[in-house]
Amino acid sequence: MNGKIRADFPILKHIIYMDSAATSLTPEPVLEAVSRYYREYNANVGRGVHRLAQIATQRYKEAHRKVAGFIGAREGEVIFTKNTTEAINMVAYGLKWTKGDEVVTTTLEHHSNFLPWLKLKERGIILKIVKPSRSGIFDPADFEDAIGAKTRLVAVTHISNVLGTISPIKEIAAICKEKGALFLVDGAQSVPHINIDVEELGCDFFAFSGHKMLGPTGTGVLWIKHSEEIEPCFFGGGMIDSVSEDDYILADNYERFEAGTPNIAGGIGLGRAVDYLNGVGMDRIMAHESRLTAKLLEGLSEIENLHVYGSTNLSERIGVISFNINGLNPHDVALMLDEASNIMVRSGHHCCMPLMNYLGLDGTVRVSLYLYNTEEEVDKLLETVEDIAKVV
Repeated sequence: MNGKIRADFPILKHIIYMDSAATSLTPEPVLEAVSRYYREYNANVGRGVHRLAQIATQRYKEAHRKVAGFIGAREGEVIFTKNTTEAINMVAYGLKWTKGDEVVTTTLEHHSNFLPWLKLKERGIILKIVKPSRSGIFDPADFEDAIGAKTRLVAVTHISNVLGTISPIKEIAAICKEKGALFLVDGAQSVPHINIDVEELGCDFFAFSGHKMLGPTGTGVLWIKHSEEIEPCFFGGGMIDSVSEDDYILADNYERFEAGTPNIAGGIGLGRAVDYLNGVGMDRIMAHESRLTAKLLEGLSEIENLHVYGSTNLSERIGVISFNINGLNPHDVALMLDEASNIMVRSGHHCCMPLMNYLGLDGTVRVSLYLYNTEEEVDKLLETVEDIAKVV
């Protein structure tokens, strides 16, 4: 990636940032878009006819169109949320459940795509869990066995936020369609890094976060193939067509799910983040990250006393890499990387305790790469990790 991209992230003058799986950095054009809303046309959306309200409403709707186009969806199909967590919970609590219904999920899930289904057990919902291989790879046949006549929903992460491994979404979608089950995909780690077309994936619900794809925090998205599948979880201003003392009629499309004043600036900022990613080009981003991932995996494999988790096959993963150094707590390693070389990485269980238990781990050091990282930064990380491993 060229220097112009790096210049859009001035914080990189002082640090090496490799924690984008948690939260990506925010480029200057996105910050400017958010600031411009507050400075130039700060008004509520869909609630006024004065010029500022009209500008804000137009820009907010345009942001929805941009995000929809980015994932291959149609206008009106994407709902803005606070994050992936809220989007998944909207499905969990918006579906009409019957006691005895089944939900199929996996050991690989972030808590956000695990706890909502675990909670539904209180309503008599049966939870089935599919386990991957030790390297985080699924056999679609295991889903064939788990999904039955009573399965109402299957919920699977597209890409693991711990191992970086890619799930066989299209294959699972075909099984769900054959057996009449709804299919939800957690795309928090996929949308920022690979090309997405929700229609090609074959899912019914697709959730992701803005703050992992250069957008502001407090922004997320839920795509629903058929909006009638779920009921809104929140009721109030902005989500209705008409109200009487006895009844109400919901608004069409995404508006029926966005009650109350939304995060207008955040939504506009997310639209600008989509413009930024499109401007760079997702194919270019994918190729860049693949080169860095190959370099990092090769370098880590040569360091003694170090173990990498997940597949080493580049076709099965992205640049989210977890490892441990024998004899060292992952939090200690993360602190050493910060103190020695200003390298920011994540450490701990990464909100994936079932997976950690499955792998027999207390946590890992996680490196996650993005478009603004460089080969020189990967070299610096490898050099520092090797120095740390030598002292064990």
